[in-house]
Amino acid sequence: MNKVPYSAEHDLSCIGSLDELKEMALACSRCGLRAECSNVVFGEGNPTARLMLIGEGPGAEEDRLGRPFAGKAGQLLDQILGAIGLERFEHTYIANVVKCRPPGNRAPRPEEARQCLPWLYRQIELLSPSLIVLLGGTALQNLVDPHAKITKARGQWLHSKSGIKIIPTYHPAALLRDPGKKRPVWEDFQKVRDEYISIVNG
Repeated sequence: MNKVPYSAEHDLSCIGSLDELKEMALACSRCGLRAECSNVVFGEGNPTARLMLIGEGPGAEEDRLGRPFAGKAGQLLDQILGAIGLERFEHTYIANVVKCRPPGNRAPRPEEARQCLPWLYRQIELLSPSLIVLLGGTALQNLVDPHAKITKARGQWLHSKSGIKIIPTYHPAALLRDPGKKRPVWEDFQKVRDEYISIVNG
């Protein structure tokens, strides 16, 4: 997995700004998820950030507020970022594989992800981050390899064709279910911190 095919053919290449992309995404109804959710959760953060975080999809609190990682998993993510000296709204941009909440917080189905991924691909292109952290197996499988296992891939640096360095780790929600995953995630984010410092100071 040394080459990450994060980009794909889609029809959004003419969209030149995040604001325009967001306006279009908010009106999207490509899959059935939009009919069952309250809000399209586009993403948020610093559009000039070097670091991008990509999760699975909105949960109940995210759907209610229209913001990614707004619930307990998001609070934990903020703590993790703070522990490595980063602040989410200053140093990161956060998005998800799908922008509408799957019913019951289930994982998005392959067709749902396929319909939604062009928005994420264009976000990545417009943001042009130096680093991407994939939070959880859904992000890993949809952006890297559909057969990849987060337990085996986490903590490994991968490279996209555009030169973005990518590292998968466990989703913060997994840490809430299994505190034993906190140490490996901390180790992974220490790698993120070191690479981030190297890029900023480079």
